[in-house]
Amino acid sequence: MTDDRRREVGKSDAPVEDEIHESFEAVVEEGAERLQRTTRVVLATGFAGGLEIGLGVMAYLAVLHATGDHLLAGLAFGVGLVALYLAHSELFTENFLMPIVALVAREGTVGQLLRLWAGTLVANLAGGWVFMWLVVQAFPQWHDELEESARHYVDAPFGLQVAVLAVLGGSTITLVTRMQQGTDSDPAKIVAAVIGGFLLSGLQLFHSILDSLLVFGAIQAGASITYGQWLGWFGYTLLFNVIGGVVLVTALRLVRSADLLQHRRREAPVEPGRSSDEQ
Repeated sequence: MTDDRRREVGKSDAPVEDEIHESFEAVVEEGAERLQRTTRVVLATGFAGGLEIGLGVMAYLAVLHATGDHLLAGLAFGVGLVALYLAHSELFTENFLMPIVALVAREGTVGQLLRLWAGTLVANLAGGWVFMWLVVQAFPQWHDELEESARHYVDAPFGLQVAVLAVLGGSTITLVTRMQQGTDSDPAKIVAAVIGGFLLSGLQLFHSILDSLLVFGAIQAGASITYGQWLGWFGYTLLFNVIGGVVLVTALRLVRSADLLQHRRREAPVEPGRSSDEQ
């Protein structure tokens, strides 16, 4: 089918499927909204995201304590991602797809993206730390599960397997965001969240925020783990999460939507000091 024929039979003027066009517009609009947030809103949303993902960690620990089965516990963890979706909060790793697409579409700046990333990351960790302190005080019977779970991550020797587990962790949560943007059905979005939670926790993928909460809880419960150990693990996990989310999911999305991006960029306002030919 030629591009002209595609335009003729579809609703949009772009040489792509209408579903892709509609999804692209939703991604750009949501990404632009995130980029335009004030620092106060970024921090508040990120802190709430840390608290809400803690709900998933709490459910995970409850099932793990009762069954000893990581796969069943992973299903329970989906509660956290469902809470994030319904409460309109977010994790740092959810900001790989939409804000980057919006940035490429000239709906924001690199500075705004860096502010969003840094603010959400710090606030996620702060909210998660607070929530895990509450969990540790409320459920002392889970301390053994906390230490065991935390050591699975901080004691793992860095190598190819760990790097790939972190890449998969970043790509999985970004793909959940992509799936949720691809449908208007709330039940389908909730199913995507549960699936993502199961894969992240049930398979014990390396995720910089989720697993940090387990480490924080273990430290607060008295395990012989230090914040220095956590920081060393966190650094490379964060890096490979970004690679997984940006390269495996977002970059492919940009390639798939190249025609739409070019059209959107042509319609973007000319920046001060730049001619339209330079855009």
